[in-house]
Amino acid sequence: MNRIVLAFKCFFGLLFSGELSADVITALNLTKRGASAPAAKAAAPAPAAAVPTVRTADGALQLLAILQRDSRLIDFLQEDISAYADDQIGAAVREIHDQSRDAIARYVTLTPVIDGVEGTYAKAPGQDASLVKFVGNVPAKPPAGGTLRHKGWRATKVDMPALPARLDATIIAPAEIEIE
Repeated sequence: MNRIVLAFKCFFGLLFSGELSADVITALNLTKRGASAPAAKAAAPAPAAAVPTVRTADGALQLLAILQRDSRLIDFLQEDISAYADDQIGAAVREIHDQSRDAIARYVTLTPVIDGVEGTYAKAPGQDASLVKFVGNVPAKPPAGGTLRHKGWRATKVDMPALPARLDATIIAPAEIEIE
């Protein structure tokens, strides 16, 4: 599985469902908690040198930290906005939108999966099922195409900063204490 696709599947799987999908688990040669490891893996010798462990969630957490740092996205999403007027929310969202878009563009190059006009007929690309999600009244055998509702996004380049070895990736944003 392409590393970029894998990273996005990890990020959004953890963000929305709190767990990794079966194809991600398979691609990373992981097992679910409580599942017994194959006997062949149990007999494998322990690694000689300690290598820093990079967990699958680290990239997703790093992207969240960047969005928090550059646009305060997490602060906005965690805040109860029910007391604010729609025009106040709209003004805040416009700024957060611009800052978040700039932050993503700085580290990830995105291109459409299908470069077509939404609302027009589009043919499904290739045989890779992960490229297209058919929606609506889908027959048992998906058709060759249909009305394009969303172009989709593909990360063609990811250039994230290297994570320091001793960084706790679960800290999206450190607490801030002002000294007077």
